[in-house]
Formats: sequence, structure tokens, C-alpha cells
Amino acid sequence: MRPVTVSVDVPQPPGEVYDFLDVMAHHERFTDHYLTGWRYEGPPRGVGSRAVVTASLGGTRTEATVEVVEAEAPHRIVEHNVSAGGRRDAHGTYTVEPLPGGGSRVSFTYAWSRTPLPDRLLSPVVRATMRRANRTVMTRLAAELAAAHRGPAAA
Repeated sequence: MRPVTVSVDVPQPPGEVYDFLDVMAHHERFTDHYLTGWRYEGPPRGVGSRAVVTASLGGTRTEATVEVVEAEAPHRIVEHNVSAGGRRDAHGTYTVEPLPGGGSRVSFTYAWSRTPLPDRLLSPVVRATMRRANRTVMTRLAAELAAAHRGPAAA
């Protein structure tokens, strides 16, 4: 299946965005509308940080493992995702680019390596569902970055 990419522009500089995304536990705050039951393993940040979650999307629920496999500060984080009992294999890549007037463009690309037959048969629906869910992720990420930037006293 073709990958799905969504983006959001935020006022924070790339280093600040990257530092926030680098902590696996922060992801729960902006993805918990469809990823729940977070259990963390490995280091809290960087390559090897890992979470096991329940993914609820498109009327289905499955356990998924998310592990950071590449990290290039302050521009790129790649996660390897396995779900559907190992039948779904994918990579999620966050890229953080500086904007000309300041701030950052944060993009997330979800690319499938292996998918179960029903996903392939319903590819347009699966891609649209993932795009919708990840647009929400980006909106919520921007809000979390703003809250983290203000600090605990203002939040």
C-alpha cells in the first residue's frame, strides 16, 4: 500500500519538537484517541525505546508494538510497528524541518511493509482511516507542544 503522510506547522524550533517526540511516553498524550493501554519497555527515549499498545481503528482492535529504530536529532525519528499478530509490519517516520520564518513543520509518514489481506483489499478505506487518525495526531501534537512550551505553571 502507498504510504500516508500528514503534517502540521508549529511555532517551536526543530530541537524543541525533536526533544518532545524523542520521549516515547509523550506519544501517548497525542495518540490516545486510538492507541490505548500503553506499556513501556526499554529506554525512555531514543533508539530502543518501545511501547506495546492497543490500536483501535476502523472498528478493529489489535495489539501493536512501536519501537524507535532510528533517530537523527533534531530532524528524524523512525519507528517500527508490528501488529495484527505479526501480519502487519510498518514504519512511522517523524521528520522535523525548520520553517523560513521560524518554527517547524512536523510530518509523519506511515508506510506499510506487510499487510493482512483484508487491509490490502480495503486499501483506500484503510489509508483514509489512517490519514484521518494521523491528522488528529498532528493537531493534538501541536497542542501538546504548545502546553509543554508554556510549562506546568501556565498549563
